[in-house]
Amino acid sequence: MSTPDVTHQLTMFRQTIDNIDAALIHMLAERFHCTDQVGVLKATHHLPAVDDDRERRQYERLTALAEEAGLDPGFVEKLMAFVISEVVQRHRQIATQMADSAPSPHRET
Repeated sequence: MSTPDVTHQLTMFRQTIDNIDAALIHMLAERFHCTDQVGVLKATHHLPAVDDDRERRQYERLTALAEEAGLDPGFVEKLMAFVISEVVQRHRQIATQMADSAPSPHRET
């Protein structure tokens, strides 16, 4: 295979990778939009930012999906741990912002 052929193949693979990366970013943005709505709901109803049962079920489901897709489940666990930690942080920020903007009760004397 000549160098121009290799260069062309690399370019094609890299364009595909760039498209996949863009799709991943858009999917993450959509996921965070949805989890922010969950954060508002939790804050409104004074629910904790962390749901250990939900996280456990997510890890089980996603590591199984990783295996089916031929991905290393350990990698997926690390990736999801990072995503979930960001979600929890955002939920806490939402709760703080909502508490700070809530009207204070009026006291009559």
